[in-house]
Amino acid sequence: MPANDVIPQVVVVGRPNVGKSSLFNWLIEKRIAIEDPTAGVTRDRLVQRVSLEDRVFDLVDTGGMGFDDPDGLTTQIDAQIASGLTSAALIVFVVEVRSGLLPADREVARRVRATGAPVLLVANKADDPKYDLLAHDFDALGFGPPLIVSVRQNRNRDELVEEIVAHLPEAWPEESEGAALPEMKLAIVGRRNVGKSTFTNALAHEERVITSPVAGTTRDSVDVRFEVDGHSFLAIDTPGLRRTKSRTTDLDFYSTHRAERSIRRADVVLLFLDAAEPIGRVDKQLMDTILEEAKPVVFVINKWDLYAGEVARKEWVDYLRETFRSMPWAPVEFTTATSGRNVKTVVDTAQRLFRQSSTRIPTAKLNTVIRSAVETNRPPADGRGRPVRVYYATQVEVNPPTIVLSTSAPRSITEPYKRYLVNSLRQTTPLREVPIRLLVRGRGSDAPADE
Repeated sequence: MPANDVIPQVVVVGRPNVGKSSLFNWLIEKRIAIEDPTAGVTRDRLVQRVSLEDRVFDLVDTGGMGFDDPDGLTTQIDAQIASGLTSAALIVFVVEVRSGLLPADREVARRVRATGAPVLLVANKADDPKYDLLAHDFDALGFGPPLIVSVRQNRNRDELVEEIVAHLPEAWPEESEGAALPEMKLAIVGRRNVGKSTFTNALAHEERVITSPVAGTTRDSVDVRFEVDGHSFLAIDTPGLRRTKSRTTDLDFYSTHRAERSIRRADVVLLFLDAAEPIGRVDKQLMDTILEEAKPVVFVINKWDLYAGEVARKEWVDYLRETFRSMPWAPVEFTTATSGRNVKTVVDTAQRLFRQSSTRIPTAKLNTVIRSAVETNRPPADGRGRPVRVYYATQVEVNPPTIVLSTSAPRSITEPYKRYLVNSLRQTTPLREVPIRLLVRGRGSDAPADE
């Protein structure tokens, strides 16, 4: 039985192409894992904290056992599977009913049995009841009759949930300390081979995700929990992106989609850049997404140990500011993920941005700042040449901080003038390094003028 401060892990295993990732997504009711008929798509352990019935647990998806990875990552993939098995409170052993019992299933059974953990045998892809009789072939594995399901037909999900809950050692209330949600979610994004996974492992203090020189090693977005100074956080390691015209496979599409979704999920984004490489189109595309989602961002210049002697930090910062002119306030950090140098500094900076983005400015303070800015620089006149009156400002949201401005002529508040007001807010409030959304409304209007 796991210790009271540990969330039990339910680990999904099986040979390739039995539908493990589909079953994982089915249980968590989200499309987190990539579902593709290509064998060996899943490489890293994917972990999602879920609450089903009265249980809170971590559901873990793993790569296919016995798959010979063409990129030479077989050993690393197997190590990830072994790590998942070691920590399992329950193993969900998935087989595929239509293909029958294969030698590869027997090998999975041997490894699963050796763990000593409880095993729930699940026969997937029984899309029609006529396949149910075939499931008895798997009785020979020694785990009892399998639970027959079909992810595609949404068949017997409730029964599967009940069986999982019944196998867990005890109730884990969602509000328990161990089940607390992370204080901050960090999306780690960038193009291929900039060191994102190495940085994630440095945060976790273990080989939590596979690293290699092979471009595209990471395919899924991988959630990794870690602690700094006693605080819990969630890092989201994302696939490295390619230029749009270089995306030739479904995996490239999935990877791009998941990286973009990870940005939307995050509280703070770490945009990784290689110190020895120029900023490219992919970096700019990522920044466009970050801007669109109004996420705080830290520019992380990685592999600095390989380049520090050739250029001063100020030159790199100036290069960044020139390239990304719309975000002159975003902080820049320099790291060497392989040695762990400045990794904690990056996290500390991200925490600072998270605090800023979560800040509510008192209405009186907000209106003092806006009033002073308007008196210093009046907005353009309205369409009839009359002065525009600014009545009041109020903050309606955090993450990102969202300010609503009530005026007599909303359409006369031009984009340059809005930028002027936002800069005034940034200079005189704690919102110095994060995006600020400014919505302009007419008096008594329910909708922003620019929507």
